[in-house]
Amino acid sequence: MSSLPPGTHTQAFIDGAFVAAENGALFDDLDPATGRLLVRVAACSPADVDTAVKAARAAFRSGVWSRMEPRARKKILLRFADLVEANGKEIALLDSIDAGKPISDCENLDLPDVVNNIRWYAEAIDKVFGKISPTGDGNLGLVTREPVGVVGMVLPWNFPAGTLSWKISPALAAGNSIVVKPAELAPLSTLKIAELALEAGIPAGVFNVVPGLGHVAGKALGLHADVDVISFTGSTEIGRQFLRYSADSNLKKVVLECGGKSPQIVMADVGGALDAIAENLAGAAFWNMGQNCTCGSRILVQSSIKDAFVAKLVEAARGWVVGPPTDPASKLGPLIEASALERVVGAIEQAKAQGSRVVAGGNRLFPESGGWFVEPTIIDDVDPASALARDEIFGPVVAVLGFESEEEAVRLANDTAYGLAATVFSNDINVAMRMARSIQAGTVAVNGYGEGDITTPFGGYKTSGFGGYDKGIEAFDQYTQLKTIWVTLA
Repeated sequence: MSSLPPGTHTQAFIDGAFVAAENGALFDDLDPATGRLLVRVAACSPADVDTAVKAARAAFRSGVWSRMEPRARKKILLRFADLVEANGKEIALLDSIDAGKPISDCENLDLPDVVNNIRWYAEAIDKVFGKISPTGDGNLGLVTREPVGVVGMVLPWNFPAGTLSWKISPALAAGNSIVVKPAELAPLSTLKIAELALEAGIPAGVFNVVPGLGHVAGKALGLHADVDVISFTGSTEIGRQFLRYSADSNLKKVVLECGGKSPQIVMADVGGALDAIAENLAGAAFWNMGQNCTCGSRILVQSSIKDAFVAKLVEAARGWVVGPPTDPASKLGPLIEASALERVVGAIEQAKAQGSRVVAGGNRLFPESGGWFVEPTIIDDVDPASALARDEIFGPVVAVLGFESEEEAVRLANDTAYGLAATVFSNDINVAMRMARSIQAGTVAVNGYGEGDITTPFGGYKTSGFGGYDKGIEAFDQYTQLKTIWVTLA
């Protein structure tokens, strides 16, 4: 079992200081690789959330950050990015141990992305601004962008530092104060990053962290009448709750990113590229143990090449080594918690009972460790109407379905409540573009699984998203308020 870095923070971070929860409450943070207690973390109450929101509001009203000259904010955020980069090994280790993520992914993918995201929005600070409306000679219409105020952020556990950076970077760049509720299953890297923000020069009260249970601290943040925006990433079920919290409080803006069941479509015209496509889609299905909202968890393959493709996919799956998350050789670590293990194994057993074929994996691994490990699993001959084909499993399990025509592929791709992402593989650009335009998803990749990069907005159709976007210049929209100043000239 790997040890946490010395001095790992477990208290709330409010108004520039680490503090215990007001009632001294703690919750257990378990190690996904062993099932044993990792550390106990402050369990913030509604009173703690209120204290954090008041600190954030006071900082915002003071103007110490919200009215700081934009280039000065940019300079501080660039210093913040430098500090995150300098402490990247520690942050990566925190996420690896806390969330069970392979250390190689944390070090080589997640942390470089975090640093890049902060820098990108820092550089955008003095490049996003308002406009002058067309008027007659007697008026001047100014359309300005102002920071919205206090932003609440409720984070997922699958990419703790990565998703944090998607949200805090544009919100801070715009001049807001923030209150972050990290996932109770993986809160540790957020607390470290908050400490670095203060060190970089972000004033006390601007960046606050309230660890705690979702139905307590998260709910309190959603219901708080002095929070102007809530940005949430997680399940659709909980996303709906935040819309209710907004309606029951102050009609705060709500931005939701709520999962997906992303189709990966392989057309028969791909010819001799099946090996490369199988490698690509094994990564799409199994990366981060399949605990990814855009996970390529269902592959639609044109029937004439399906058997050949499945054989290639089985071969590709053999390269996904399961092991301790802090071992650089591991490509897959454990699932996040015991209930996730039960859900994933249950989904596999249900698929078998319905007549689908498990052609690779399908078993729990290393039960003697106490950890929640599952083999990368491929299930063929999946019924399009089954739960495995339509519902988010959130584990290293991929369903393979056949189709005959382009039209059938599009129909199957859209036959789900979700609409976050999709991929189309075809050597015919006309086919690829027709399908990309017909698929109901916020991001459609062509000839390679991907989510875009920091320059492209990330959000979904249907129950995958609501109210705004992470990433891109578009993310500023939810963290700024448009104001019209109408001047009557003499």
